[in-house]
Amino acid sequence: MGVSGVGKSTIGHLLSEKLDLPFFDGDDYHPERNILKMSNRQPLTDEDRQPWLDALNLLAKKQITTNGCIIGCSALKQKYRDILSKGIEHQSIWVHLQGTFEQIMERLNKRSDHFMPAELLKSQFDTLQASDVSINIDIHLKPNEIVHLIMDALRTR
Repeated sequence: MGVSGVGKSTIGHLLSEKLDLPFFDGDDYHPERNILKMSNRQPLTDEDRQPWLDALNLLAKKQITTNGCIIGCSALKQKYRDILSKGIEHQSIWVHLQGTFEQIMERLNKRSDHFMPAELLKSQFDTLQASDVSINIDIHLKPNEIVHLIMDALRTR
């Protein structure tokens, strides 16, 4: 979890390889209207996010019946995380990738292949609620170092 640009997809893919679990990018499950809204520099509302969160919860429930999965998803509010983990609360582990606004804005400004413009980053930071139960990782480290920290944290859970 984390705001756009923290590296959810990069870390998710690397972690997926290490754990031999499938990775799903939450962005791929947004309804077209959400993508259009964000592309037009409009932040999503809770109502906009509901079908997206429900779809990701169904995906997670399906995957948990086999071997599990890794889903990269912003999950900015606790109520979003509650929806995402509904019915699989005890099998869900949250990793919160964290960085400064300036650090992430710099990353977003270098990115050209994403539908969410950098101008929406402030609204994501304003919406973000910390989790009491997540593994918190600072993104100043290299991706492989981040994955190593996550693996260490998972071993102690």
